[in-house]
Amino acid sequence: MARGNDVRPIIKLRSTAGTGYTYVTRKNRRNDPDRLVLRKFDPVARRHVDFREER
Repeated sequence: MARGNDVRPIIKLRSTAGTGYTYVTRKNRRNDPDRLVLRKFDPVARRHVDFREER
């Protein structure tokens, strides 16, 4: 199976607003070796906030 490799692992993006809301996505470790930070919509806070990668 191609999904089991470690080049594109599944990661959780947790909201920095403290609501506990998470997104689940995949990332490419070769392009982004450090922790990912994306600005996405938090429906609990009802605004766009930074989401940080947690493992």
